[in-house]
Parts: sequence; structure tokens; C-alpha cells
Amino acid sequence: MLSKYLDKNNLHHAYLIEGARDVIVPEITEFLKSIGIKTTGNSDFIHISLDSFKIEDARNLKSYGSQKSFSSALSAQAGKKIFIISANSFLLEAQNSLLKMFEEPIENTHFFLVVPDTNALLKTLVSRFYLISSVPGMGEEVEEAEKFIKMSLRSRIDYIKGLLAEPEEEEDEEENEIVALDSTRSKALKFLNALESVLSRVPLDKNISRVPLDMFQHFLKVREFLRMPGSSAKNLMESVALIIPIF
Repeated sequence: MLSKYLDKNNLHHAYLIEGARDVIVPEITEFLKSIGIKTTGNSDFIHISLDSFKIEDARNLKSYGSQKSFSSALSAQAGKKIFIISANSFLLEAQNSLLKMFEEPIENTHFFLVVPDTNALLKTLVSRFYLISSVPGMGEEVEEAEKFIKMSLRSRIDYIKGLLAEPEEEEDEEENEIVALDSTRSKALKFLNALESVLSRVPLDKNISRVPLDMFQHFLKVREFLRMPGSSAKNLMESVALIIPIF
């Protein structure tokens, strides 16, 4: 999918790619390999995968970006610094911190930002990127959402409890790669997106009369609250379980 947007002879300084990182990131690394950029054992290649991109992450990125390349310009691709940053959310202060950095391109430095939903970003930040939108990879989530709307209320509550079980704290740093697990809030957002996708395709039959008219407005409010630090993902998703009729 990405190959038609990426010009190997004229790389843009900053790409913003909307989609599932498990699908998009491998495509980016394959493209980079095809143009002679090593993605392992290369100090000029940095991959950061986080759940939430915070202000300290923005400061670190600006620091990394300002450093000179470690490689010598012996080939067309040598001397280039590549950053892949994938995150489920970017906190507002982090976005504001990055505005100037992406407004003033750094020579021979290229950024690939991968996010599930560009609507969650500041328009002024988005405007500084070459934007590429793709269909989110929600195959497994959609299947679960289809099962969810047919469950009893008790089963839905139990499902949410299992879905949002706190993961063990784990962060892995290997060479120039930083990876952090998805938070319960991010899991809730992904599942909410899948539910909305499934319910938007409900056929106009007798079931539609049982769908509350304000259901999708409720989804919008839940999505906004899920992006707020300190909100209870469990309580918010239980409210979603309550408002969706049983099909």
C-alpha cells in the first residue's frame, strides 16, 4: 500500500500514516530496506513504538533529531537518519512541542509517524506532514465486536473485564528500538472503533428501531473521555455495553 506514496528518489522529510501499526511499520521497514537503508545494526535508524507519546518523548525525539548522522555519505542513502514513531495517542503538550521541529525540516532526516486516527491530532501538526491514510487493520477486533453485540448484558460486562485486564508492566529496548505495551485505554479505543464500524453497517430492518438514536453520539463522548488521563476505561466501556441493544 505504501509503495505508491513513497518516492525513493525524493523522500519527504515527514510522513504521517494513519492505520494499524502492526501492518504499517513492517511496510515502512521493507521500503527502507529496498532503498538500501539498514534497519538493524544502524545507529541512524530509530524505531519508537509507544502507547502514549508524552512531552518527555517529544523532547527526546527533538534531541535525537538534532544530532548528526553517524554514517558517512559514501552512497546515496548513507548519511540519512530515519525515525519511525508509532503511538496510539499523542498528548497535547507533546504535539505542541513538536510543531516547530516539523515546521523546519532537518537535512537528511526523515520521520514516519504511524497513528490509528489522525483526527486525534492537532490540525496544525497534521498540516506539517505528507499525510497517508489507510484502512485500519481491525480484523480481529471486528470479529469480536460482532460477537459482542449478540451477547447478554452480563456476558458483555464480563468480556470488558477480560479485555481491559491490566497488562504486566513491560518495556523492551533492543538496539535502537523502544517498544511499550498498549494500555487498557488504548485497547478500549480500538474495540470501540470496531464496535462503531460493525454497528454502522447494521441493516435497516426491525433491529434498527432498537438502536438508540444517540448511541453514536455516546460513542463520540466515550472516545473523548478515553483520551483523557485518569479516566476509567472500564466504567466508560460498561456504559457502551449498556447503550448497545442486544441483537
